[in-house]
Amino acid sequence: MPALLNIPRIKSATAFHLERWQEILADPVLRKLPERIETNRYGQIVMMPPPGFSHSTKQSAIFSQLLTLLPPGAAVEVAVLTSDGVKGADVVWISESRIKRGLKGDVLTIAPEICVEVVSPGNTRQEMEDKRALYFEAGAEEVWLCDVKGTLHFFLKGTPTTAAKASALCPAMTRKV
Repeated sequence: MPALLNIPRIKSATAFHLERWQEILADPVLRKLPERIETNRYGQIVMMPPPGFSHSTKQSAIFSQLLTLLPPGAAVEVAVLTSDGVKGADVVWISESRIKRGLKGDVLTIAPEICVEVVSPGNTRQEMEDKRALYFEAGAEEVWLCDVKGTLHFFLKGTPTTAAKASALCPAMTRKV
């Protein structure tokens, strides 16, 4: 039986997703859109509305605490390469050594030590569980979920589906932002 539509196979998922992300970043039409953009495993664009004020204030509070409580590194919003495409983590903390190893262009090919998702009213439980699993698979040590009330839920690499009482990497982090 002949190959389906004679479409070539992708040899490297990492190379494919990095190339696709560079195409998206270079597109003048996409750069003008107010929406946030991620990709899925097929390189297709997934668009979301920009974060609202409540979401952004939670992000800001988390950024501030991470920069104060942790050693030198970066606390940023960043694109992370996962097995399901490029995802935009709301907040991360990443060490300088991991930045050197994992930054390719504007995308991290290794997940930061801490990845944080701030849950918006439109997010589903499954979406957050999927992102948590993707960040751990990509190398995160911890994934935090900040719920709509501002409560942080800490998930650690050793027990990725059960919330911990505190962060192991940042034990002084408050549970409420």
